[in-house]
Formats: sequence, structure tokens, C-alpha cells
Amino acid sequence: MKYIYTILFLLISFTAIRAQNNKGNGKITGKVIDSVTKQPVDYATISLFKKGAASPFNGSVTDAKGNFTIDNIAAGEYSIRIDFIGYKVHNTPSIIISNTASSISLGTILLPSSQTQLQAVNVVGKAPIVENKIDKLVYNAANDLTSQGGVALDVLKKVPMVTVDIDGNVELQGSPSIRFLINGKPSSIFGASLADALQSIPASQIKNIEVITIPGAKYDAAGTGGIINIVLKDNKVQGFNGSVNASVGTRLDNASLNLNARSGNVGVNAFFSGNQQLNTLGKSSSQRTAYNNTRDTLTQLLQDGSTAFKRSGYQTGINFNWAITKHDEVTAAISYDQSNNLNNGLTNQNQGTYVANNLVSQLLSLRNSTSNSHNHAVDMSLEYKKTFKKEGQELSIQYNSSLGHNSGEALQRQDYLTGGNFATGIRSSNPGKEGEINISADYTHPVTEDFTLEGGAKTVIETINSNTFTDTLLHNGNYVVNPNQTYGFNYHRNIYAGYMSVSAELFSHFLQIKTGLRYERTITTVDFPGTNIPGYNIFAPSLVFLHTISKGQSIKLSYSYRIERPDYGDLNPFYNISDPHNISTGNPNLKPEIGHNYELGYSKNFESGGNIYAAAVYRHNTDDAQSYTTFYQVLNINGTNYTDVSLSRRANIGSQTQVGINVFGSIPVTNKLNLRSNIQAGDRSNSNPGNPTVTAFAYRLNLNATYEFGHDLTGEVFGNYQSRQKNLQGTRPAFGFYNIAVRKQFMNKKASLGLTAANPFSQYVTQTTTSFGTNFNQSTVRQVPYRSFGISLSYKFGKLEFKKEKDDNGNNLQQAIPEN
Repeated sequence: MKYIYTILFLLISFTAIRAQNNKGNGKITGKVIDSVTKQPVDYATISLFKKGAASPFNGSVTDAKGNFTIDNIAAGEYSIRIDFIGYKVHNTPSIIISNTASSISLGTILLPSSQTQLQAVNVVGKAPIVENKIDKLVYNAANDLTSQGGVALDVLKKVPMVTVDIDGNVELQGSPSIRFLINGKPSSIFGASLADALQSIPASQIKNIEVITIPGAKYDAAGTGGIINIVLKDNKVQGFNGSVNASVGTRLDNASLNLNARSGNVGVNAFFSGNQQLNTLGKSSSQRTAYNNTRDTLTQLLQDGSTAFKRSGYQTGINFNWAITKHDEVTAAISYDQSNNLNNGLTNQNQGTYVANNLVSQLLSLRNSTSNSHNHAVDMSLEYKKTFKKEGQELSIQYNSSLGHNSGEALQRQDYLTGGNFATGIRSSNPGKEGEINISADYTHPVTEDFTLEGGAKTVIETINSNTFTDTLLHNGNYVVNPNQTYGFNYHRNIYAGYMSVSAELFSHFLQIKTGLRYERTITTVDFPGTNIPGYNIFAPSLVFLHTISKGQSIKLSYSYRIERPDYGDLNPFYNISDPHNISTGNPNLKPEIGHNYELGYSKNFESGGNIYAAAVYRHNTDDAQSYTTFYQVLNINGTNYTDVSLSRRANIGSQTQVGINVFGSIPVTNKLNLRSNIQAGDRSNSNPGNPTVTAFAYRLNLNATYEFGHDLTGEVFGNYQSRQKNLQGTRPAFGFYNIAVRKQFMNKKASLGLTAANPFSQYVTQTTTSFGTNFNQSTVRQVPYRSFGISLSYKFGKLEFKKEKDDNGNNLQQAIPEN
């Protein structure tokens, strides 16, 4: 497989060299606005023709402000055509580029609306799968075939710079410290279990995923790895339209419904989506060898078992948008999310003690365990946005709140097959809730055309309440309350932030710069006995330099200061004793992790539609927070003794440094075949005072091939491989998979039928994990069910027509309304 990726990488590089065409120094600029409303016309098509030619050879589209630029034009005579649906075509017949007049400005172009009423309009557009922008990378999920019928995790597996392991753990450029957002806003749905939350969002509901590796001062400083923003589908097009998506499969069923209605200056979007992961059986076995301090006694624990798990979830919500005037807009939204997770496990255990290599005792047991978690969250948002007569001047005030209720029940019973011991066991419930309120104000002021100021302030109020109720199994088979493991945990955190940033173009547009400084004050209180968390201040600078070499070709150097505050799962001191030999707990005294992120990136877009992005990355974290395992021959937890226990909890362990590269490329080999690949590789070093530094190399490779067969039939193959990597106490296993999909569109592309297959020739993905400490070593083999087959259906409905309406001042407006 590695040879395939090497060949692909060379092909990308060769394409980059071949794509260099003869270019001139000419440039044509302009701005397109509606002739009546004087509002910018975005996404208007600008076509550039050589004199006498019938087909354009270059072009552009207008941005959100109506501006366009066509550069690298050789001397000569040209014409320009501007067109957009619902408007008359505008032609500029003669434009002369010469050595003395190489830069031509067409000024403001008034585009009049078309007088012809359209009975029905079907707008078909296809955005590129991956877009590189100045501050983020955007993955457009709508054209992703192999993720159809899947969930958010399936989409994330294909996003450049993102890795997802078999358990749903997500890393961004090798860092698990990620700030997840939905539609640019935080959500408490991510608080209880990130993997469960990402598996409750159907892929059909996702519009795109934004990856921000070096966030600017406007963004919260949380997340040393960066920010991933999941943008859900909405629609601001006039009229009524919607879509229905459904899929059934051997491992996952899901469905979603989107409805959009807009008339004049009022719009409503409603959605519902749900999915269910069918009951699936996973297998695991482990062997742990532990020694006493004098290393003359050895204890060996063998575990062999299986776990059946089932997951379900759904989302629903409604968004409301009201353009009060052309300068004032209000947007409100409310959504509800729910997920459930059920696990039933059965494990055979063989525990033996050896002295001088002689077996002195042996204990056989059978452990039954059940866990059930319920998570649901309500998110609400209200935003007021005001624009001004000066282009680019904007004020935004936002209120966002999220309230999540999480509960978990667990039951564990251990029956001994030897030794005449009584059965032992516990049952517990862990109800809790998590609330977050964000209030922010942001203001943008363009001082000049090349100099813009931004500033804002924000308050974040977070509350976590968790209660634990534990019962212990008695010898008579009854359960009794265990007061030593029953307690409450209340956590409150307030964050007060402010920022200022500057954007400028220097040296006659040779260099773009964006720099800013963010201040955050954190105050935390917790009522857990013996725990006091001091408040702290941070100043988080950010800096981006961007040089545009030519049209579609740029180089960027950036830096940001980031912080990772401990989350709910890291802090909760509840002991998870579902496996009494492998116990995990939180750490209320965990300190925030500090990150310094540097990135040097090169981006090139080709006229053929291909692109390449390459980046060198350097990240250094202090107070690095990682999970750490300690072995205890006897561990006392609130009055109860547990023997031969591996206890895992997160701790601030020294520092971590990552150095690596990331290369993404997309090649339209022909007009039917497109190849995409992403390569990540680098070293990660962990430094723990008093212990040797651990340095490990790791890489991730993926390859995606899409082929258009014609007659609206498309096929896609996607493969991914993530290498094994050594860490502080062992190794992370390798992980590889492949997906195959086909999609047929019909009814004028309003409907589609898709077939998908994941790992069709292998039922399980087998992984081997090793871990070790000063007095133990352990090896675990897991067989995770991954093979699946599915079928998906999609249908889009709704038609649009254009007609004249009046605005508040009696002027004619071009509007689209539902067809009767």
C-alpha cells in the first residue's frame, strides 16, 4: 500500500509542475451589485474571453461583497461577460491589457434583474470536496459518497489533518485536544461522550466540516489541537424546499428530514434526524503480568470475553431568520439532541499467583457487566447582526445556551468458580447535568480598504453537577447502599474574555497579515472535599502572514497560543468499577494544558480543478494532560479493597512536542476520474520529569478515488491506514479500513440511490494494544466488528420562481417564491 501512496504523491507533485502556464502581469477587478437594491451580488459568474473567441479561457466568481479579481493576464484585447440567475447578462466588449496599462478596474457594475418570470428553477452546483481558505480548511460532505448512510465520525475519517480511531477518538494533526462546535457554537452534547455525540449526527445532516488548526484571536483559546466546526444543513434560498434521506444497513440505520421555507425577509428551517446502531458483538482478550516491589511474587491475570453493544440517538431543531431591514437581521434557533448507549459484557477470568515460578494460588471467575447511558441536550441561540453603509462594518451580538442531562447506570457481578468465595458486585447510577451560557459581542470596522480592526468580548458560564449512588452486593444476594461511594460533585467555571485583532495588506498587496491578542480570565469553584482550583489569566496571541504568489497559489506562516481546560470526564472523581481489575477515575486537580502551535503552509489550486496543500507543523504543550495507569496489588476505594488493579486517570505529565508534515492533494486525472490523498507523518516526544523521554514516529495515509460512469452514476473507493505509535506507557495499535460506494441519481438529480460497503471481506478489525509500568505489563487483543453493507435513498423537493415584490421603501426587489 505504501508504494501506492508514494506514486500518488509523485503524481501530485508532477501535476503541480505541469500546471504552471505562461502568465502575464495583467489584472482586472470590479464589483457587481443589484441595480435596484444596491446590494452585492455574490457568486455571479465572471467569464473572460480573448478577442473573437466563443469560449472563455479564464474567469472568477464574485465574493460575498460582490468583488472579483482576475489576474495573471497576458497583454491583449479581451471581453468580459457577467451573469447570474435572475439577472440580465452584462457584457463589457473591449478591455485592453498592455505593458503600460496592466491593471484595469471596471468599478461598480450595476446588474439589472431579468424581466422574464421563471416557472421553475433548478439550480445545480457542485462545490469542491476540499477548500483551502486563509484561516481554515473546509470539507464539503455533500459530495462524499462512501459516508452516505453513515454518521459524523464516518465523515471525519476523510477530513484532511483529522484522524479517528476505531473507538471514535478524534485527533487533529496528532492532538486529541480539540474544541468541537456545531454551527460555530458550543454544545453540551459533547460533554458526556464525544464519540457518542458524533455517532448521533447522521452524515446526511452535515453540510461541511471546518478545520481550524491555527485559530485567530476571535475564537476561544480552548483546544490546543485546534477547532473542528460541524456545519449542519440549512437553506436561505427563497421559496419552499427540503430533502429526505434514509438508509438501512447491517450495522447502522438512519434517517433525516430537512424543511426550508422563506418568503421575503423571513425564513424558517426545521430538521429531524435519527439513527440506530444495531446490536453488535465485540471480542477481547488480555494478559497482564504484575510484580511485587521485591519482584519475587508474580501475579498473572487472563481475561477473555465479549461485549454486545447498541447505540441510538436523534436530533431535531428549528431555525428562524428575520431580515428586519437590509442592515438589521435576527436569527434564533433551538435544537434537541439525545443519545443512548447500552453494553452487556461477559468475561472469563483466570488469576494466578506465582512464587519462584511455582503456582501457589489460582482463582477462576466469571464477570457479568451491564452499562447504560442516556444523554440529552437542549441548545438555544439568538443573534442580532447589524451592518452599516460602510462596506465590511458589522456588529454582532450573540446569546447561546446549552443544557445537557446525562445519566448512567452500571451493574457488575463477579461469580467465583474456585476457592468457595461468595459472589461480589456493585451497581451504581450517575445522574448529572451540564450547562453552558455564552454571551458575546463582536465588532468589525474597516478603517481603510487594506486595514480592518476587529474587537469583542465574551462571557462563558459553565456548571456541572454530578451525583453518584452506589450499592454493594451482600453475601445473601441483596444490595445495600455503600455510603463510602455515594457522593455529589458540583463544578462551576466562569470565563471572561476580550480580544482585539488587526487585518492588513502591506507592500501593495504583497503580504496579508492578521494578528490579534485574546485575554481570558478563568474562575473555578468545586465542592469536592480537599479540592481547590485557583483562578488564572492567560494572554493568547495569534499571528498569520499570507503571501499570494499568483492566482490560486499562496504561502502562509501562522502561530497561535492555545489552552486545554479539563472537561467533565477528566474532572469527575467517580470511579468506574465495571471491571474491578481495570478501574478509571477523573482528577479534579487537573491543571489546564498550554499549547504553542506553529504552521508553515503552501496552497496551490490548478485551473483543471485540482489542488494541493502542504504544511509543516510544530506544536509544543506544557502541563501536557494524558491518561496514566498505575498498578496496585491492593487498592482501597472509599473503604472497599480491590486486588490486582490497574488504575487509569488523566494527569499533567511534563511536556509534549510534535513535529510533522501534512500533505493533501486532489487530482482530476480525467474529466471522469478524480484522486484525492492525505498524508500525515511526524514525531511526537513526551518528556516526563524523572523518566526517559519517549519519542515515536507515526503516519496516516488515505486514498480516495471517484469515477463518473455517466448517466448520473458515480462510484467511489476510500482506504485509510493509521500506523502504530508508541506512547508513554505502551503502544497505540494500527488501524486500517476501506469503503466502497456507488450512487445513481435520477428524476433530474432530485433523487438518488446509493450502495455502500465497509471492509466487505473482513468481519472484524483486530487490534493489539500494549501497556507497561514499573511493576506491570499488559497486552490486549480486541476484535471490533466493522464490516457492514447498506443502502441509502435521498430525495430533494421544492421549486422556485422569480417575481417582483416591494421593499419597505416601495422599490422593486427580485424574490423567489414557492411555485403553486
